[in-house]
Amino acid sequence: QVQLVESGGGFVQTGGSLRLSCKASGRTQVIYMMAWFRQAPGKERESVGAIKGSSGSTYYPDSVKGRFTISRDNDENMLYLQMDSLKPEDAAVYYCAAARYYSGSYSAQAMEYWGKGTLVTVSS
Repeated sequence: QVQLVESGGGFVQTGGSLRLSCKASGRTQVIYMMAWFRQAPGKERESVGAIKGSSGSTYYPDSVKGRFTISRDNDENMLYLQMDSLKPEDAAVYYCAAARYYSGSYSAQAMEYWGKGTLVTVSS
């Protein structure tokens, strides 16, 4: 099993920055892809970035491209999400996720392991 624990959420004003962290533990050697998702009240969980283990290649949806940066420290089993130029619509619970494979999809359904989330609040 793999355990994921997020940290770094909090309150920030519009235009501000936050850095989220995710610590992986357990059978971390099976992890190939890691990702960040978010879910706002009444909305579906959506991807905000993913990173593959072997190549380090990244994926971002258009909604955060140029503002969010995902990175990974495989030696420390850490995943990060640097969020800049935050907007009120970025407010959500942010989740760390991981998968043993890349199935061709970055969707929530493709992820196998999940953290419990960390709340990000952005004031207007």
